[in-house]
Amino acid sequence: MFGIFKKTMQKTTENIKELIPKAKKKLSKDELEEILISTDMDYELVELILSPLGDEISKNELEVALLRLFRGESYYDKVKEVKVEAKPFVDLIVGVNGAGKTTTIAKLANLYKKNGNSVILGAGDTFRAAAIEQLQLWGDRLKIPVIASKQGHDPSAVAFDTISSAVAKNIDNVIIDTAGRLHNQSNLQQELEKIMRICNKAKEGSPHRKILILDGTQGTSAIEQAKIFSQTLNGVNGVIITKLDGTSKGGAIFSIIHTLRVPVLYIGVGEGADDLVEFDESEYINTILDSIYGN
Repeated sequence: MFGIFKKTMQKTTENIKELIPKAKKKLSKDELEEILISTDMDYELVELILSPLGDEISKNELEVALLRLFRGESYYDKVKEVKVEAKPFVDLIVGVNGAGKTTTIAKLANLYKKNGNSVILGAGDTFRAAAIEQLQLWGDRLKIPVIASKQGHDPSAVAFDTISSAVAKNIDNVIIDTAGRLHNQSNLQQELEKIMRICNKAKEGSPHRKILILDGTQGTSAIEQAKIFSQTLNGVNGVIITKLDGTSKGGAIFSIIHTLRVPVLYIGVGEGADDLVEFDESEYINTILDSIYGN
């Protein structure tokens, strides 16, 4: 697992090593500030992390400070997923177009299937014909049923039909795609609110998990998108970060977690169906620390 994180974060760690070519046991605040900002960690967050520490900061001291972002003042404040038991279990997937939403849905479906669960997909991004077609192609490839309609049809009807089909067929997991256009925010808000109401009609309590897909290459600029979706959905339950292997902005994950206070569930590590790995905060932090201080 650590090898996967190291490979995925390679551009971020290489960028850090250019700033600190020679390993040191302690670094000054100015040096660490420059390093952390270079990973696209928000400046105010960098100040929050470093301000309580001394002038010379060791690897262990920085590790404790970074872990506190995930855990708050105690372990019991930890940002973690709240588990819900339900069948079918309904995931509602949101995110802007181009973030890798459809591919991530396929990866998540494949993960469920590999764990022995039955899955059905709902092509709820009816705004784009390409999104419907892409999800159907993935469904064919993974041998997973997809409920779809024509472009322009009501996405909440797709959500209702998908969940109803899962209930009738005793399917374990439902994953519903949604449109991701932010340029018309009021329409998006009304659409997502309606989808959530209809999900609850089809299966009380659903959607059980609202997952936000964020493009890792956008770094902290994705936080504004995240805020819009979080407000629209009355909060999200978790985040999946895509394309992290294609950017040096790996430090933005700290800012995302600090701002939203929701867990990163998975990271995308490639384009294949198996290229989704569970996020591990310790391995993520250790990858950053090792690149700063050396192994």
